[in-house]
Amino acid sequence: MQSRQTILPRRLDAPGPDRGQLFMILEAAAAAPDHGQLLPWRFVRVPQAARPQLAEVFGAALVERDAAATPLQVAQAREKAHRSPLLMLVIVDGLRGDPGIDLFERIVSAGCAVQNMLLMATALGYGSALTSGKALKSAGLRSLFGLAPGEHALCFVSIGTVQSRKPARLRPAPADFASTLSPGGGGVAADI
Repeated sequence: MQSRQTILPRRLDAPGPDRGQLFMILEAAAAAPDHGQLLPWRFVRVPQAARPQLAEVFGAALVERDAAATPLQVAQAREKAHRSPLLMLVIVDGLRGDPGIDLFERIVSAGCAVQNMLLMATALGYGSALTSGKALKSAGLRSLFGLAPGEHALCFVSIGTVQSRKPARLRPAPADFASTLSPGGGGVAADI
């Protein structure tokens, strides 16, 4: 688990997971916590044949945000759709099932599902990354993926064979992010 690191999509190449490995990766997602068994998330695979459509959405989203974007910048935005052999959009549904289970809890569930997928991909010998950006909020992306009202495009998951990697980043120590609640309340102690 500690060996997992983000490998940027431009550093991922074929081969990606085969059908059986993809099934294992998705089965790992199914083990995520899911209060009320809402299944508040889903994944849409973007096959190579659909990448040109996604590339156009990325380019158009950039131009919508920045009318002064250069042709080179638009081309770079489009190129992002063609990185990594396996590309999936993570979608969270904020309306499905029990309305008492709020969007934050649904997003946490999706995050757990994604982390399980990344860990399984690592166990299978692949590199992976999450990518996001302003294009996720674009009308073009919502239309391309047929997002319903209440659905949110959270991020993309990229998985493939590692071509190169950066040195592992320094990880925070547990004391940097964990503490203990004081018995009387009203504060936390730095020890764990």
